[in-house]
Order: sequence, then structure tokens, then C-alpha cells
Amino acid sequence: MTETENRGGGRATRLEARDLRLGYGGEPIVPGLSLEVPDGLVTTVVGANACGKSTLLRGLARLLEPSGGTVLLDGRDLARTPSREVARVLGMLPQSPTAPEGITVRDLVSRGRHPHQSWWRQWGEDDHAAVEDALRATGTDQLADRDVDELSGGQRQRVWIAMAVAQRTDLLLLDEPTTYLDMAHQLDVLELVADLNRERGSTVVMVLHDLNLACRYAHHIVAMRAGRIVAQGPPSEVVTEDLLREVFSVEAAVLTDPVSGTPVIVPQRTVRT
Repeated sequence: MTETENRGGGRATRLEARDLRLGYGGEPIVPGLSLEVPDGLVTTVVGANACGKSTLLRGLARLLEPSGGTVLLDGRDLARTPSREVARVLGMLPQSPTAPEGITVRDLVSRGRHPHQSWWRQWGEDDHAAVEDALRATGTDQLADRDVDELSGGQRQRVWIAMAVAQRTDLLLLDEPTTYLDMAHQLDVLELVADLNRERGSTVVMVLHDLNLACRYAHHIVAMRAGRIVAQGPPSEVVTEDLLREVFSVEAAVLTDPVSGTPVIVPQRTVRT
């Protein structure tokens, strides 16, 4: 049995939540959720606004301390794992990240190497190689000497992803990476994510609002409602008319994309409850 196989014959998981409870005080947003992230795949978390998607991602990235339950990374309790060790294998791109004023693209991407630095290990040739490789992989090498604040939204998203790539992490968490981008830039960013998964074997978990894009670019979809998972699996199995009614309160037709073969949602009307 290989590392990517579990006892059920499917893919194993390096990142897992067990009875995870998350919130910001008061009633929990995620009241108790268990999830195994399939290794080597692109997983997309979908659901209506305020259903707990971003909260879940923050919990998986240890940006939000659980009020109960655990997150396991390679079988170890994430809360008990040193931050530097976590950052070497797990990268997180939050919503609308802000770069320091006047920083260049190369300098920002170089910050992805910080988890690999210490007082006994300073910047080396392998760090330089990792940064240059990340710039090339994300198509941002031609922007390397420009200030980040001069770039378009799509270019900035590529640069932030390049910083995560420079970490050389195996796991990448992206919170709404296409927000505020036009159609062309959304496709640009998601094609980059697909390339990282296909060419480098990166495990990706991302929150997306656009269901059609989620179906097209994800191998595995997790649908949430009120802080709980109501369905998960391949898009063709998960995204049904019944699920859209339950999760999004929308009547819609689910067709098949003639190009990608993935589900395409055609909204018809909202469901009055």
C-alpha cells in the first residue's frame, strides 16, 4: 500500500479535521466538523455566504484556534506542531492579502523562504533557486523587479501564489483567490492552480464562490451549509439539483459542459422558505 492509498483503496490524507469546532466568540460558526483532505488533488469548498467556508480554511491553516476538536497534519496535532515546521509544508493565501508599501515582486516572493531560515541557516543558493523557480512557475518572472502595488489584481494574485510556491510546501490553502478578478484573470489564476497540482503534485484546498469554476477545476468538492458538510466527492456526483436547493436555496438545472465534461449550473429561481 502506497502513501497515497488508504484502507478503502482511495487516496490517503495528510491534512485532517476531527470534530473541529470554530468560532469568534458566541455561537460557533463550525459546530463540529470532520474532514479528510484528499492528498494530491484540488479540493474546493463551496456554500452560501456565511456558511463557514473561510472559517474552516482558517482553522485548517492554524490561523484560528479551535474551541474543540483537532486538526492533524501528517498525523500530528497541528496546535502542538511548531509554527516553522507547519510553514514548511503548509502554505495559506488569505482573502485580500496586503503587501508592504514599495516592496518588489521578488522581495515579496522571497518572504516565502522565511520558514526555512534560522540563526544557524541563513539565505543560501537553494533559497535563491526556490524563488526563481516560483517566479517562473507562476509566470511572474518578468514582473520580478516591479513594485507589487503597480500590478493588476490578477498579477498580484499570481505573485502571492508565487510566494506560497517559494515555500515549497506540499499543501496549499487558498481563500477565494479569484475574488474581485474579471473572467480572464479568474481563469488565469485557476489555470495556474491546476498547473501546480498537475506538474508538482500539490494538494490544494480553495474556497470559491463560482460553482461552475469550482466544478471545472476541482477533483473533489466539499459543500457546506450552516458550518457543516452536507456532501463531498467528485463534482459530477456532488453537484445536483437537490444539493443546490438545499445548500444555496436555488432552483437550477445541472447540465454537462461540452468542453470539460464537468457540471454546469444554470440558475432559474430562488427558493422561498
